[in-house]
Amino acid sequence: MAIEVAVVGAGLAGLCLAQRLLRSGVDVRVFERDPGPFVRRQGYRITVDSHGLGALRDSLPAERFERAVAVAGAPGGYFRFTNSKLRDAFKLSFAATDESGRQMDRQVLRSILLQGLEDRVHYGQAAVGVEAGPEGLRLRFVAGGTIAASVVVAADGVGSALRSAIAPGAEPVDSGVAGIYGRTPLAKAGLPVALEKSGVLALGDEPGRAVFFTAMRFGEPQPDGDYVMWGVVLRPGEAARELPDLVAGFHPLIRRLIDHADADATVLSPFAVGRRPTTWALPGATVIGDAIHAMPPFGAHGGNTALRDAALLGGYLTDGRPTAEALAAYQREMPAYAFKAVDTAAGMMRRLTSGGKLSHLVLTRVLPRLHRVTVP
Repeated sequence: MAIEVAVVGAGLAGLCLAQRLLRSGVDVRVFERDPGPFVRRQGYRITVDSHGLGALRDSLPAERFERAVAVAGAPGGYFRFTNSKLRDAFKLSFAATDESGRQMDRQVLRSILLQGLEDRVHYGQAAVGVEAGPEGLRLRFVAGGTIAASVVVAADGVGSALRSAIAPGAEPVDSGVAGIYGRTPLAKAGLPVALEKSGVLALGDEPGRAVFFTAMRFGEPQPDGDYVMWGVVLRPGEAARELPDLVAGFHPLIRRLIDHADADATVLSPFAVGRRPTTWALPGATVIGDAIHAMPPFGAHGGNTALRDAALLGGYLTDGRPTAEALAAYQREMPAYAFKAVDTAAGMMRRLTSGGKLSHLVLTRVLPRLHRVTVP
């Protein structure tokens, strides 16, 4: 017998959609290629904005949404653009309101999204294809075997195995830029008071080099404790080198973050740029999250856009309209906001990695002279 909705991928978007559908009594199953829920790290912290918060509020039972907010970091704070010595070029301020962006740890948020889905998430099930069948759609797995479903939603990330069958031509493009990410226990980071509530993008002395870092302070104690998440941008075509070489010339605080980082949590990640879908080739199937609109990690849009997809699609699939109309409505609406975010993130990446020497000079030398020293 066919299940109603098969979601492929148990990341934030897939689980958020499953929660939204389950609340409305939909028979939803999630198929995940990993052998278990936490066998690998799936990112660090995420800044959840008003769209992300709204999606979680719409999708989770009230007590789980409140739990997610309670364990998150406090709202409000700053984002600083600095030179390599952590002297401000300019600073953005964010007010602390109920709808303000909040820092959430991806693993903790994912554990909350898994609650109530324990018997609906099937691990070790790597989907490799989907096609139309006599019972609707048929999902195929790498180990053999198939299942039938009325609706299939690909939420299996940048390397989606199903995207080409559902939205051919929408495969993401490798930008040539990459980042090395890591996390450092807050107790070892030596973060000064001035940066306690700041995200920081420190621009290197040469155009194209940058380091980002921000603290993840939980609202309630967590087993792994508070930490600083950091990332080092690799210029287009640049080969990965030893991290100390990449941050030579930066403030000693940045070198300290790298020296005291958790070794098993440091990863290299290429930056992909999604392409707007022009064809939805498989009736009854669609794509959400990074599987359809991968974007570079500039502007904190990726995770929020994925959560927004989940809530939007889940709402359409449960408001009483025919399934075909629900999918069509989602596929009309999603590209407008999602690819606006893609374009914004890709534009920020291009300006950072290939910007003109004049703008770099202004940001790293001229503007910092107008501000007092924040970090000695």
